[in-house]
Amino acid sequence: MLTKFETKSNRVKGLSFHSKRPWILASLHSGVIQLWDYRMGTLIDRFDEHDGPVRGVHFHKTQPLFVSGGDDYKIKVWNYKLHRCLFTLLGHLDYIRTVQFHQEYPWIVSASDDQTIRIWNWQSRTCISVLTGHNHYVMCASFHPKEDLVVSASLDQTVRVWDIGSLRKKTVSPADDILRLSQMNSDFFGGVDAVVKYVLEGHDRGVNWASFHPTLPLIVSGADDRQVKIWRMNDTKAWEVDTLRGHMNNVSCVLFHARQDIIVSNSEDKSIRVWDATKRTGLQTFRREHDRFWILSAHPEMNLLAAGHDSGMIVFKLERERPAFSVSGDSVFYVKDRFLRSFEYSSQKDTQLIPIRRPGSNSLNQGPRTLSYSPTENAVLVCSDVDGGSYELYVVPKDSSGRGDTGQEAKRGVGGSAVFVARNRFAVLEKTSNQVLVKNLKNEIVKKSVLPIATDAIFYAGTGNLLCRAEDRVVIFDLQQRNVLGDLQTPFVRYVVWSPDMDAVALLSKHSIVIADKKLGHRCTLHETIRVKSGAWDDNGVFIYTTLTHIKYCLPNGDSGIIKTLDVPVYITKIYGNTIFCLDREGKNRPIIIDSTEYVFKLSLLGKRYDQVMSMIKKSELCGQAMIAYLQQKGFPQVALYFVKDERTRFNLALESGNIEKALESAKKIDEKDHWYRLGVEALRQGNAGIVEYAYQKTKNFGRLSFHYLITGNLEKLSKMMRIAEVKNDVMGQFHDALYLGDVQERVKILENAGHLPLAYATAKVHGLNDIAERIAEELGENIPSLLGKKADLLIPPSPVLCAGDWPLLMVNKGIFEGGLDDTIRDGHEDYEEAADADWGESLDIGEVDNMQNGDINALLEDEDDQEENEEGGWGLEDLDLPPDADTPRTAPHARSSVFVAPTPGMPVSQIWAQRSSLAAEHAAAGDFDTAMRLLSRQLGIKNFSPLKSLFIDIHMGSHTYLRAFSSAPVLAVAVERGWNESASPNVRSPPALVFNFSQLDEKLKAGYKSTTAGKFSEALRLFQSILHTIPLIVVETRREVDEVKELIIIVKEYVLGLKMELHRRELKDNPVRQQELAAYFTHCNLQLPHTRLALMNAMTVCYKAQNLSTAANFANRLLETNPSNENQARTARQVLQAAGRNMKDATQLNYDFRNPFVLCGATYVPIYRGQRDITCPYCSTHFVPSQEGQLCTVCDLSVVGSDASGLRCSPTQR
Repeated sequence: MLTKFETKSNRVKGLSFHSKRPWILASLHSGVIQLWDYRMGTLIDRFDEHDGPVRGVHFHKTQPLFVSGGDDYKIKVWNYKLHRCLFTLLGHLDYIRTVQFHQEYPWIVSASDDQTIRIWNWQSRTCISVLTGHNHYVMCASFHPKEDLVVSASLDQTVRVWDIGSLRKKTVSPADDILRLSQMNSDFFGGVDAVVKYVLEGHDRGVNWASFHPTLPLIVSGADDRQVKIWRMNDTKAWEVDTLRGHMNNVSCVLFHARQDIIVSNSEDKSIRVWDATKRTGLQTFRREHDRFWILSAHPEMNLLAAGHDSGMIVFKLERERPAFSVSGDSVFYVKDRFLRSFEYSSQKDTQLIPIRRPGSNSLNQGPRTLSYSPTENAVLVCSDVDGGSYELYVVPKDSSGRGDTGQEAKRGVGGSAVFVARNRFAVLEKTSNQVLVKNLKNEIVKKSVLPIATDAIFYAGTGNLLCRAEDRVVIFDLQQRNVLGDLQTPFVRYVVWSPDMDAVALLSKHSIVIADKKLGHRCTLHETIRVKSGAWDDNGVFIYTTLTHIKYCLPNGDSGIIKTLDVPVYITKIYGNTIFCLDREGKNRPIIIDSTEYVFKLSLLGKRYDQVMSMIKKSELCGQAMIAYLQQKGFPQVALYFVKDERTRFNLALESGNIEKALESAKKIDEKDHWYRLGVEALRQGNAGIVEYAYQKTKNFGRLSFHYLITGNLEKLSKMMRIAEVKNDVMGQFHDALYLGDVQERVKILENAGHLPLAYATAKVHGLNDIAERIAEELGENIPSLLGKKADLLIPPSPVLCAGDWPLLMVNKGIFEGGLDDTIRDGHEDYEEAADADWGESLDIGEVDNMQNGDINALLEDEDDQEENEEGGWGLEDLDLPPDADTPRTAPHARSSVFVAPTPGMPVSQIWAQRSSLAAEHAAAGDFDTAMRLLSRQLGIKNFSPLKSLFIDIHMGSHTYLRAFSSAPVLAVAVERGWNESASPNVRSPPALVFNFSQLDEKLKAGYKSTTAGKFSEALRLFQSILHTIPLIVVETRREVDEVKELIIIVKEYVLGLKMELHRRELKDNPVRQQELAAYFTHCNLQLPHTRLALMNAMTVCYKAQNLSTAANFANRLLETNPSNENQARTARQVLQAAGRNMKDATQLNYDFRNPFVLCGATYVPIYRGQRDITCPYCSTHFVPSQEGQLCTVCDLSVVGSDASGLRCSPTQR
């Protein structure tokens, strides 16, 4: 059995595969229906409207529907796209066992404990037929895949076949009134639209399941008599063919395999059995330890099965479908239908060569697994799992390429793997002795070599070399020199693909691909959520691979992408240009044409072949959001500009790349306030004063515009802004402008007109405008404000550093792509020169206001009132103030074409740290806390990060230092690197310096020992827990130090567990039995010898006082065996032994057996004796009773008990 997907849930009673999508429905005994994606391993949706168990569920073949039936007597039809139940069919009077859609008609068949079978029309939502005849619960009912038949099984010990041909005719054929009347009468008096065709009797107990063969006139049934029976039928009768015996309990479900001549059954005996339908013998049995099986389901189109059991379900295949093949030059050799065949790529000629021996055993998965070919000798090695692993050596005759039907006796042998390593030598893996046997073509042993690691498979790695696979690593072994050439830690490798020049290798695992060089130097690792199936190298050095659903590529730097979507899985054999040759699961060679433009473009960008990049851009062969995002991610937003037609995206990219000209072009076309604002912000950052001014004008942001004129020293325009504010009756704007200008008289005038006479008086008086102050004082009368004792300061606007024009811009060279890619470059230069002659200062020239007399302002305001109806939120003089867009320049007048953009900031050191490392401590130092937490969760199962929060902050702060440049600039953060020195290259970045190191933990450990000896248990516990919390954020350099860190975890864990038990014991005042037990358990913690003696002394004392003399004597013996240096301890132990010798009995029974080895549960503090089931914490490895699974570990207070984790990573040497 090849398990593809497994779930854990309540008991699964119903299953159904989707015909097209990788989905499966599981109906549970709890009443929930789950929709799973078995390829991705994710729960898509859940439906829980049923009240009680749901025993039957089925997908419609073409519509987005499924049907369910449950113990609430209801049949529900659901639309999974709408995520809801469409309607409910009522009519059954008891539990509904199964439901099924018809392949063609709008029918549903349902079986129920009310002893009936009902057929429903789900379009009209009515019951169209009731099939009665069973006299006990009907356990299942299903339509025949092609004929008008229904088969049902019942606890009345019969299987019935029903003919529903009349029902089809009545439903499908139009009937006249007379026929319709006769049908109504027949329906009223007992319909004849469904009649029993056969009653199959033969089972001795109730029948649980019956199903049709997909093509042959056969039925298979399973019953409570533990038998599986096969029945044959013809037009007139049906009879029992054979009985399959082997199940040890009730047979729950049984069905024919759609693609193979086998029967699959499952049972309450916790097994799935596979039977040969022709020979009627058992082929294989798959067992579960604790779970009874209830349901089986077969995929309608693929070679997949699913089985539901007490604690979930499994999706599985019975046999591998990957054909064994080997590529050599222009040909691929492969096995199909027990023949060795060759396919020539250039001529696409397929040739049958020689027959391959049929496997002798009856079990599954005995076909060829791998194939190795020697081109010079024309010899083929075929490996299979027969006899636990064996090989067959065939020499293909030179003249056999025509008929391929001449048999020959193969040379056979036993071995886990066999592969050619030279022209006439092949290596065979002997797993029992962990050595490789080198043999010649006569199958004689030439040499034996012991392998350097425990190897379970070998692969070709060049002439005379082998790639040896262990569970978590691979090595390249030189058979001649007998030494290791390369070593790499990887996930479990399934396939190995070498590049044509043997310079690179791809190691394919279930969900990952590792690319390495010929010495196994790691280049990149790629992770996939869907299973990786095959791969090959193309001429450009790009690795092309397939998953179950896609053809994808992997660049040398680890970037990947999708080339093509697949309908069915294929296995790549060779790549020629844009043609991929592959084998499908039927063993057919298929050429697939692909578009390689995307990955060739990325490869050119990666290799800095910019001429090729420019050529591809000009041809416009690429587009799409994915490519734009890739270019942005890789730091080429200016290149992405040339792929984009959408102006909003172009605007964003132009801002990101600092191309203010392109941003201005796009902003004009978009002409939205938000985009003008963002353009102004970027132009201000670059110091392009002209565009800042223009952007503020477009957004009519007069406050910012006034301040802009102030800081650029353009007082002339600032005074115009004040007059505009006056015309617009914007009092605050007018006052601000007067304040910026330092115009005191204008400020007094504004305050006086606004009615703020006290403020106007104070302003005039303070600034020495006595005439105006006296005039205002007369108006105020007695309300004159007192200004005595106030010291006045004249407000004068500061002098700008630079008056008008742009700020100094950094002169940088244009990028490699600029100019060569700009399709409007010539026109652009003309516009640029024309714009350079324009006077940005005139854009707010309000000549009409200049020429007005004082009395004419009212006329202007009247004109403004007339235009208010047509205004779009602007102000009345807009058309007079702003020039047409066509005259708007792109840069300031004195700018030159060489002034472009500020250089793109380099990658922060912290980002480099995060990209290069898989160590949580270095991610935390970089400030990437989220990734650090994900790493710790994946590596150690940590879910509680509260104790680590302060450590994260300390690490991050400690790996940076902070500098002040000058008062108006922000503080600069500078990364502190580990092992930095002055001679180091500035372009090479070292890992971060960390505030925590192993020596600090050593000091804490000694302090913890000291506190324990002194009896300060709370203080010792705090120190030991602090060590446990710090270890995940420690980085060491060598393998030896890694082992020391792992050893430290075990030491500290024992102390934390022991101290927690002892502190808990001291809290128990009124439970002497439990006190004794905890004291006894404390002695079994692996402590330092002085502490072990103290624990034994403590336990001996507690038990002796409680008159448990036998147990106290045991502790005394153990204490004396340690040869205590303290004479008082030894004397006390001897006295206890002497006293206990007179009465070797225990007053109370303890849950403690020192003769039976045990470990302690970290939560409940009870012993888990050898042989009892337990679970562990993935970090500190503390043991727990099974009921604690999913709870937080009480010892480390970090990890979830029983969770999956890859293990501690604390060194860059742990790849």
